[in-house]
Amino acid sequence: MSKRKVVVGMSGGVDSSVAACLLKEQGYDVIGVTMALWQEGALEEETGRECCGISAVEDARRVAQNLSIPHYVMNFKEEFKRDVVDYFVREYRKGRTPNPCIACNRYVKWEALLKRSLEIGADYIATGHYARIEKRENGRYAVCNAKSAAKDQTYALYNLTQEQLCHTLMPVGGYSKDEVRVIAKSHNLLVADKPDSQEICFIPDNDYGGFINRMAGGVLEGNFVSKDGEILGRHKGITHYTVGQRKGLNLAMGKPVFVTEIRPDTNEVVIGENEDVFQKELVAEYINYMGIPDFTDGEVFLTKIRYAHKGAHAALYHEGDKVRFVFEEPVRAATPGQAVVFYQGEYVAGGGTIRRVISQGE
Repeated sequence: MSKRKVVVGMSGGVDSSVAACLLKEQGYDVIGVTMALWQEGALEEETGRECCGISAVEDARRVAQNLSIPHYVMNFKEEFKRDVVDYFVREYRKGRTPNPCIACNRYVKWEALLKRSLEIGADYIATGHYARIEKRENGRYAVCNAKSAAKDQTYALYNLTQEQLCHTLMPVGGYSKDEVRVIAKSHNLLVADKPDSQEICFIPDNDYGGFINRMAGGVLEGNFVSKDGEILGRHKGITHYTVGQRKGLNLAMGKPVFVTEIRPDTNEVVIGENEDVFQKELVAEYINYMGIPDFTDGEVFLTKIRYAHKGAHAALYHEGDKVRFVFEEPVRAATPGQAVVFYQGEYVAGGGTIRRVISQGE
C-alpha cells in the first residue's frame, strides 16, 4: 500500500516546520509548499517582517532540505488579494473590524491550497496550527482545543468546512510551544528559535488606517460624537478606529473615553464611557456549523467574541439565517466584523460574523 501523501503549508516558521517533521516520522509522503501571498520583498523591505517575504521562502526551503522532502513555492497572490486584502479594506471602510486571518484560513490556506494539493494527488494538507481535528460520534469533523491553552488557535479555524477538515492534519496541536521548539532543536532545524509573527502579515508597521488609505485612495475625516449626537471633535477617518478603543483618540474629555460605535453612513465615531462598551446581545450572520449540524433555541454554549477572549456563556436563538447570542453577563466590546465562535466542550460547534450588537441600555 502506498504511503499517504500530504502537502504541508510551510511558512518558514517553527510550527509548520515541526509539522512537516512529525508527519515524515509518522510515515507520510510529505511535500513542503510555501504560499506566495503578497508582493515579494515589499513587505520585508518596509517592515523587516519575514512571514511573507523572501527569507520565509528560504527558511522553508532549508528546513525541507534538512528533512529530505521536496519543497515548492505556489503562487496564491490573486486569491490573497481578492479574498483577504480587498475584504479587509472593504470591511473597514464599512465601519467594521474584520479578521483577515480567518478569511485567509478559509479561502486561501484551505480552499485554494487544498484544491491544488488534491489536483497533484495529495490526500491531505497540513499546517502548524495549534488545534486538533477529530471526527465526533455524530459523524461530523470538528477542530478541538489544542493541548496548550495559551496557543490555542481554534477560534481562527471555525469557518472550515467538513470537506476541508476531513482532508486536513494538524500535527502540532497535541504539543505545547516549548515542546515544539524542543522537537525542532532535536532535528537541528534552523528555525527552532525563530520568534513568532505577531501582527497581520500584510500591514506595514501595524498602521491599518495608513494601509487602507494607500489601498483605497484615502478616507474622509469626520466627527467624534456622543451617543446623543453632540459633536465632541474631529477624527481622522473611521478606518483608524474600532469598538472599545481608548488610545489614539486625542480627545480632552477629562476622563477615560472609548469608541462605542462606528457609523459609516454619517462618517461618525461614537464616543462613550467604559460601561457603554458592554453588550448583552449580538446578532451574527454567515453561520458555519462545524461540530454540530444545528442547535435548539435557548441552548447555551461557551462563546468567544475575539481571539483572546476567555469565553462567556450565551444562549443562542435562530433569527432566519442569522443567530442571536444572549449572554448571561454583558461582554466587553463585541465588535461588528469580528468572529463569534461557540464551543461544545472542547469542540468548535460553529461560528459566524458579528453583524450587530445590542447595548445594555437598549
